[in-house]
Amino acid sequence: MPPAVRFGVNYTPSEGWFHHWLDFDLDTVRADLDSIAALGLDHIRVFPLWPYFQPNRTLIRPRAVEQLVALADAAAERGLDVNVDGLQGHLSSFDFLPAWTRTWHRRNLFTDPDALDGQENLLRTLAAALADRPNFIGMTLGNEVNQFSSGPHPDPDRATPGEIDTWLTRMLAACEEGAPGRLHLHAEYDATWYQDDQPFTPGQAARHGAVTAVHSWVFNGTAQRYGRTSVPSEHHAAYLVELSKAWADDPHRSVWLQEVGAPAPLVPPEHAAAFTEATVANALDCPGLWGITWWCSHDVSRSLADFPELEYGLGLLTNDRKPKDTARVLERAVREPSYAPTSRTTALVVPADPAVRSQCAPGGAVFDAYFRLVADGARPTTVLDTRCADREHLSARGITETVTADQVLPGGIRP
Repeated sequence: MPPAVRFGVNYTPSEGWFHHWLDFDLDTVRADLDSIAALGLDHIRVFPLWPYFQPNRTLIRPRAVEQLVALADAAAERGLDVNVDGLQGHLSSFDFLPAWTRTWHRRNLFTDPDALDGQENLLRTLAAALADRPNFIGMTLGNEVNQFSSGPHPDPDRATPGEIDTWLTRMLAACEEGAPGRLHLHAEYDATWYQDDQPFTPGQAARHGAVTAVHSWVFNGTAQRYGRTSVPSEHHAAYLVELSKAWADDPHRSVWLQEVGAPAPLVPPEHAAAFTEATVANALDCPGLWGITWWCSHDVSRSLADFPELEYGLGLLTNDRKPKDTARVLERAVREPSYAPTSRTTALVVPADPAVRSQCAPGGAVFDAYFRLVADGARPTTVLDTRCADREHLSARGITETVTADQVLPGGIRP
């Protein structure tokens, strides 16, 4: 039997959203965690907002760190492990960057020496504060920090892939120094896999950190182009899991589906449970899956203004902590495990050059070929074009057949 897959949720506080750090109330947090634990989930991902924790480059607020530890301890009391996003960063369309990085104090997040020192110190401090907690999984550097590095962000901190490589190495080392031996990783939104000029590359995603993280959102053009109940929409999360494996040096590297949700109106509320069920079942058919962490735990309160409409209803639970149909889907997956994935023997060839990674995006040749294979009943994975002749690599992954997009798409002929 494969290792048990972890099931968790991205914790969005029911009262005050992530602004709850300003008026931290442990009793409210405990009630939220009770409602999460009641679903049988085993971990949460937690988001300490960067400006609240490090308002000045040389000031990390001790009280904020104490509150984070208190939250982790409350989670432990309920059997929940905790992953912490450190540089937080960006959430639900809002940027949370400290004043010492913006406007009159503008510093490039990825290259400025002072900014690097500040980030490194925060990550090390948070990791060290939790290092002795048995339920501490490890640090994620931040939530989709790649969105700061390129368009479509309105004010990006430009960097080269080489500079990003240096940044990742240094920040992950800070996490390891603070909490040696924990599961430290980084996580980006899917521009890493799909956007040709994105300086965070697929190779970095699949080689830096303890596991590869993927975030799957079908509002990226998948649901718009192919439809809510299409093969691409219902298998998009599984696709990203398998796509990431093409760039991994370790043929057995685990992949964490760290964010996935059912966004309205592309997935209407009445269809969210069916979408969730299909997404989870298809992801569980991927070998080497570390876990599934749903976005998110609780709805955003309608008393809070200016969120994109889809953000208000993504919770597994309502604001008053009542489980929705999507919560029951996750609960069944936890309590009635039925996954036993085997090796995927057919691999679709992916170009190794990140400058043409848009072929892997919705509408691209690799994307369409992959889902043609799925629609035909195959269980494909992916392999880089530079590794097609590496028999040792193919054998380690259980791959017995490689095919190209030209061979799969209409007009092409599969061997």
